[in-house]
Amino acid sequence: MKNYVVKKLIDQKSIEEHVKSVAAQISDYYADKDPIIAIVLKGGFVFAADLIRLLDFPFTIDFVGASSYAGTQSLGDIKFTKDLDKPIVNRHVLLVEDIVDTGLTLYKLIHALKTREPASVNIAAMLVKDIPRPFDLEVAYRGLNIPNEFVVGYGLDYNERHRGLPYIGYVEFPEEK
Repeated sequence: MKNYVVKKLIDQKSIEEHVKSVAAQISDYYADKDPIIAIVLKGGFVFAADLIRLLDFPFTIDFVGASSYAGTQSLGDIKFTKDLDKPIVNRHVLLVEDIVDTGLTLYKLIHALKTREPASVNIAAMLVKDIPRPFDLEVAYRGLNIPNEFVVGYGLDYNERHRGLPYIGYVEFPEEK
């Protein structure tokens, strides 16, 4: 593994404030809809755990995992690594994601889920990178916009490490000599 340093980008207090804000927006919309909150694995679980404790309306929880890559090669299509357990026909679905980076896998996941005829599919993401995307991907509920940095902590990882950090940091790689 390369040498690297993790530098703090967003502190724990800021994260908590943004989660509360997102929860309030979600509560306004979903209060009478009994949605399925589908947590996108693996990174979405930390944000989702904090988020759902702030929601005061009926909902069910499920988990979904998806990939559009094999190694570094795009498959061009989506592969479910963990599918939803229950049908979503006529149900409102809220996908809870840690970060929207390129958004490609999430974009394809939404289109795959829409073929199952849900009442709606929306995205809640703790972080959204400020980068151009060649497709329209609406993130209905967002915590923070961030610059195009490689980030870890609060569910996000680098080689499966750092998910448990209570803050969000960016990875800095020293210049190789």
